[in-house]
Amino acid sequence: MNNIIKQSQILVTGGAGFIGSYVVEELLKYQPHKIIIVDNFVRGSLENMSAFANNPIVEFIEGDIRDISLMEKCIVNVDYVFHMAALRINACAAQPSEGFEVMLKATFDLATLCVKHKVKKVIYSSSASVYGLAKHFPTPESDNPYDNQTFYGGAKLWGEQMFRSFKFMYGLDYVALRYFNVYGPRMDTDGKYTEVMIRWLDCIDKGCPPLIYGDGSTIMDFVFVRDVAKANVAALNSTVSDQAFNIGTCRETSLKQLLDILLTVNNSSLLPEFREENTVNPVSRRCADNSKARKLLRFKPEISLEQGLLELSKWYFKKKQVIVYSI
Repeated sequence: MNNIIKQSQILVTGGAGFIGSYVVEELLKYQPHKIIIVDNFVRGSLENMSAFANNPIVEFIEGDIRDISLMEKCIVNVDYVFHMAALRINACAAQPSEGFEVMLKATFDLATLCVKHKVKKVIYSSSASVYGLAKHFPTPESDNPYDNQTFYGGAKLWGEQMFRSFKFMYGLDYVALRYFNVYGPRMDTDGKYTEVMIRWLDCIDKGCPPLIYGDGSTIMDFVFVRDVAKANVAALNSTVSDQAFNIGTCRETSLKQLLDILLTVNNSSLLPEFREENTVNPVSRRCADNSKARKLLRFKPEISLEQGLLELSKWYFKKKQVIVYSI
């Protein structure tokens, strides 16, 4: 693989977050001169950065991407930018005005600074949410986004289109990565927006039946976080620009199948309880056609769902033990 990262200076917004922290770890393998992380700890944490907290190459700045003066100071002399800071999908729905400030205005301001300071390339974290309920499965990048119903999906699509217009107007190189269902260690384990895998692990830990709302037939494409981090680095190292890529496995897994695998890797004989679905899910199926990323980025997911869920489980139970011992 080409290595344009060596001796470069890189800015990672949201670098203390779930995916962002793995991207920083992956970047460090390519010997950059400096990595600057900006994170406000709304979703990130010091714990996520423990693997590189004492690395002299990494500079961490606690701050908000909406602070234009701060962002300008960070972006001076930067070669490349990974824009990963974002609100969660439910947070955007709950507070659309804040969603606008973070997802749209701050992204526009960042792109403007990239042009001003001659950043060579931006890797933009987008989402499969742009498709809504897709028309084709597996879903190619050419599938239209007209069925998206979420503020989050709309904001991510706007970000893609904004970067594309900046490429046309100013020559700003970028790649947009549409993540499918990312999971793995460092996932959010508490709070209103906890992922279903964590809730099920809580049930396994307590020995109580895991709950499935609906019939468990909803299908998703689960991609392990380290694979996603490698996709980000591959996108930067490639000569590709002005393109969007699906980052997923091209494997469909229903929620019921997901729970079965999670129970199996944890040697659990628990049986699920099915409850009436209390919300309307507009997206009942999701599966990435990742052939474009395979061809142009040489990206190939390496972590199977079984291996990934085992790693997630080990991390979760280790974290639980640490919490118990600290009380």
